[in-house]
Amino acid sequence: MAGKTIPPEDYLEPRCLLCNEEPGAAQIRSIPQRRVIEKLDEYMSRRDYAGAERHLLYWLSEAELGHDLRGRLLVCNELVGHYRKTREKEKAFSFAEQALELLKTQKMEDSVSAGTTFVNAATAYSAFGENLRALELFRKAKEIYESHPQTRAELLGGLYNNMALDCVALGKFAEAYALYDRAMEIMQSVPGGALEQAITCLNRADAVTAEKGFEEAEKQVFALVDRAYELLKQADAPHDGYYAFVCEKCAPGFSYYGYFAAAEELKKEAERIYAGN
Repeated sequence: MAGKTIPPEDYLEPRCLLCNEEPGAAQIRSIPQRRVIEKLDEYMSRRDYAGAERHLLYWLSEAELGHDLRGRLLVCNELVGHYRKTREKEKAFSFAEQALELLKTQKMEDSVSAGTTFVNAATAYSAFGENLRALELFRKAKEIYESHPQTRAELLGGLYNNMALDCVALGKFAEAYALYDRAMEIMQSVPGGALEQAITCLNRADAVTAEKGFEEAEKQVFALVDRAYELLKQADAPHDGYYAFVCEKCAPGFSYYGYFAAAEELKKEAERIYAGN
């Protein structure tokens, strides 16, 4: 699930810039959040990571100059994801902690916005092996998301998928399988959710292999990999940059389990999409 940029509405509560300002507070000049995200999507659709970094750092400086704390939160969240993808651990952790501190500064730690920031930071910590720290943040996000009825289904699906990966790394297999079950169920109601379900199937195959060993789990693993391929082929999602990302993400899993033709097909589809952007 960890490939999409985060839409501003996922973690920025509506706010009137003229309300609740303390006397003498610096005038806020807000960055154009939606434009920042749309331009970032353009860079990522071309896999232009250097351009994406320059773009985000520019708007981070603009948010800082404009005393725009919520704009800083948006950009810090995106930088966490960017540096996770480019495997720059220290930078990912630095911006994760900055984002978490901004939640405290704005007294937003119980909001849906905070849940998304917790997931984003936790995914970075998990990606670099800091699994206990990640699990702490995932559990905070889970408590928030599940207590807010307005939490969108895809946010919950992403949480369950990423939290399950962390549980597998910690050997908490029963908890991981329960989370994968919930991810599969909830993504059935989301347009284009078949892509996320395919990722869940491959992740679950890895979990079963890690717990039981491939020889014992072979039948179950192949059933999960077959299902993942079916979901990718039947997905009603547009063949855009995110579809290419999912193809790229899934291809090594298919190759690992001996589905070499499927892996090659997915890699070629990703390249075709990227070449057209």
